[in-house]
Amino acid sequence: MVRFIVRRLLVLLITLLAVSAATFAIPYASGGDPVRTILRSRVSDQALDPSAIAALRSELGLDRPILVQYLSWLGRAVRGDFGMSFTSRTPVDQLLGTAIGVSGTLAVIAIGLAFLAALPLGTLAAMRPGKRVDNGVTLLTQSFVAVPEYWLAPILVLVFSRYLGWLPSAGWRDPTSIILPALTLALRPMAYFTQVTRAAMSDVLASPYMTAARSRGLSGGQALLRHGLRNALLPVMTLFSLWFAGLLGGSVVVEVIFAIPGMGRLVYSAVVNHDVPLIQGGILCTVALAVLITTVTDLLYALINPAVRVRDGAV
Repeated sequence: MVRFIVRRLLVLLITLLAVSAATFAIPYASGGDPVRTILRSRVSDQALDPSAIAALRSELGLDRPILVQYLSWLGRAVRGDFGMSFTSRTPVDQLLGTAIGVSGTLAVIAIGLAFLAALPLGTLAAMRPGKRVDNGVTLLTQSFVAVPEYWLAPILVLVFSRYLGWLPSAGWRDPTSIILPALTLALRPMAYFTQVTRAAMSDVLASPYMTAARSRGLSGGQALLRHGLRNALLPVMTLFSLWFAGLLGGSVVVEVIFAIPGMGRLVYSAVVNHDVPLIQGGILCTVALAVLITTVTDLLYALINPAVRVRDGAV
């Protein structure tokens, strides 16, 4: 198990270093001069003073070798210092801290709703293959998979905000503001979770150890809870972590539509305003959280299912 953990942590470190290098190169890969970009964000005059360009380049350390710049930037980034936002003149770490909290709350609620709905639906469908329940669940989940968030969100706003007046259409003020965006984000992962749960539960129900459990006098529900549920949840856990990591920074459309001050909207605004420090900080934090969540899930997966450690040669 120790070897397994060391390998996963080593992969985590290498991935983060690669992402940090790619993130640092964003202003250079765009083909423009970062110093000129900064100055143009501060002044309206497009004819920049060469002395101002040279002074700012020296102040930011951009006249040093690129490797020295990267190591200096990485050292500050490890401490959470991404500099100042070009547009708001606010420390990037403060903006990211607020946005991550908002996106994290939204992602947890959305993924929790998806999981709580998918587990019973997938189990019921697997216990009645080919029946009305199975066919109805399959039709429902396939419909949700095909519905994009940019179409669903306006529909929910029109129905529950415009016509019924039950819920606010935008903002992040009170718990009622979370319902529509969380529901928008939850439906697609719920569909995938349900399909994976059904497939995994079907394999579990047909397995020899479930037959043996039934032969010892356990009911179908008791055998499922004691022996089948843990094995059926393993593939769902992997999908769960991928979706959760994606929702943290990938819910751009939903956050923009509902005016939610989360990571997706923050990075979107940074790209529109060419706010390089905010783009770098947002991308690095989002990817770091995604990789960390995936790594923790791998460790939990191996803890629950020792066969994973055997295949990895870590036992």
